[in-house]
Amino acid sequence: MNNGPIYVRERGSLRRVSDIVLAEPKPGSSSCRRTNPFVPKKEHFIFTYNEEGSLRYTTKSLFDIALQFVTNNIHHVDSLVGFPEQIGDRLFAAAEENRVFLNPDIAPKALQLFSDAYGDMVLESLCLRHRFPLLHERMDEIKMFHSLKRLDLYGCRLGDNHELFPHLTSSSLASLIQLFIGDNGLSDAGLQRLTTPIRMMQKGLDSLQHLDISYNPVSEKALRYFTCLPKLINLDVSGTSMKLGAGLKKTMLNLLGLIPSEEPLDTFDHSRCKTEGWAEQVINQWEINGSQMPKQKKMDESRTSALRFFGRQRFVREALNVAHQTDENMEEDNCETLHFYRPTSSHMRDNPIPSTANHQLRHQSEKCDTGPRTPQAKPSPSLDLTSEDIDLLNSY
Repeated sequence: MNNGPIYVRERGSLRRVSDIVLAEPKPGSSSCRRTNPFVPKKEHFIFTYNEEGSLRYTTKSLFDIALQFVTNNIHHVDSLVGFPEQIGDRLFAAAEENRVFLNPDIAPKALQLFSDAYGDMVLESLCLRHRFPLLHERMDEIKMFHSLKRLDLYGCRLGDNHELFPHLTSSSLASLIQLFIGDNGLSDAGLQRLTTPIRMMQKGLDSLQHLDISYNPVSEKALRYFTCLPKLINLDVSGTSMKLGAGLKKTMLNLLGLIPSEEPLDTFDHSRCKTEGWAEQVINQWEINGSQMPKQKKMDESRTSALRFFGRQRFVREALNVAHQTDENMEEDNCETLHFYRPTSSHMRDNPIPSTANHQLRHQSEKCDTGPRTPQAKPSPSLDLTSEDIDLLNSY
C-alpha cells in the first residue's frame, strides 16, 4: 500500500495521483511482514486483558483507522471545508496527539487547513502575555490563526518595527475585537507604522473595539493614528507619557469621542486573559517543547546556576516572567490608571457635555454606528500622509 499507486475519486471520476508520498509507518507499529498490504497492522487493534488475565484484542472501527491515516498524511490534504465540526474536532485532537503541530515543516499548513474550515473554533482567544520566546519561535504557526477575536501581546518586546505588524492589520484578523500591545517599547513612530496600512488603504482592524497601549513611551500625538478605527470604544493609555488633564480630555474627545473612566474598566483586566479553542493544548505543547530545547554551549555563570536550580522549563516559564512582572507591578503601582471609553446615549443625557464637544461626540458616535459602510468612518488620507507613510506603504 505504501509503495503502490494511489487513486482519488473526484467529481465522479477516478484519477491516479502520482506525486503523493504517504507517511511511513512508525517503527514497531505494524506487523513484521510489511510488504504484504493484507497483513493486519497492530495499530488497527485495541489490546486489553480479561478478568482471567488473558490478552484479548478487538479491531478498531473503520472510522478510527481512516482518522489515523488522514492524520499521518495531513500535509497532503487540500481542504477540510464542508466536513462536519465533529469530524474536524476529532481530527484535530488526533493530530495533536500525534504531535503533528510540533513539526515546523507541517504545522503551518495543518493549522491553515483547520483555520480555513472551522474559524474561531480552532482558536478564538490567544494569550501570549510575557511569552515573547514563544511568539518568536512560532511566528509562522501563530499567523495561521485567522479568526482570533482576542489577542494579548502584552510584554512581547515588539518594538517599533516588528514583522508581526503587517499581519495585525491584514484581513486575516478582520474579526479581532480586543488587542493588547502594552509594555512593548512602542513609540509614536511604532504606532504610526502599525496603523499606516489602515490609514492609507482604509481597511484593517474594522472590528477592533478594545485597545491597550499602556506602558509604552507614547504621547498624545499618537492618538490621531487611531482615528482610522471606526469601532473603538475602549482605550488604555496607563503608564504612557500622557497625563490626565483638560488637554488630554479634549484631544481624546475631539479625535476619538472617548471620555475618561472614573473606575478601571474590566476589559483591561489581564487576569481574564486566557487561550481558548481547540488549539489551547497546542500552544502549551509549543511552550513546553521550547523550554526543553538543548542548552546553549555558552552561558554566563548566573544563567547556568539558575538552570541547575530551577530546571530549564521552570526557568523559562517562571523565573524570567516573574522578574519582568515584578518590575511591571512596581510601575503599575506608581502610575495612574488612564482608561477611556465611549459613553452611551443615556450617559450623555445624565452628564451633559459642552456644546462644541457634544457635537464632535455625536459625530464620532455616528461613525461608530455606521461602521465601515460609510466613507466617513475613515479619515481623509491627507490627514497623516507623510513621506514616511508613503515609504511604509511601499514596504508592505
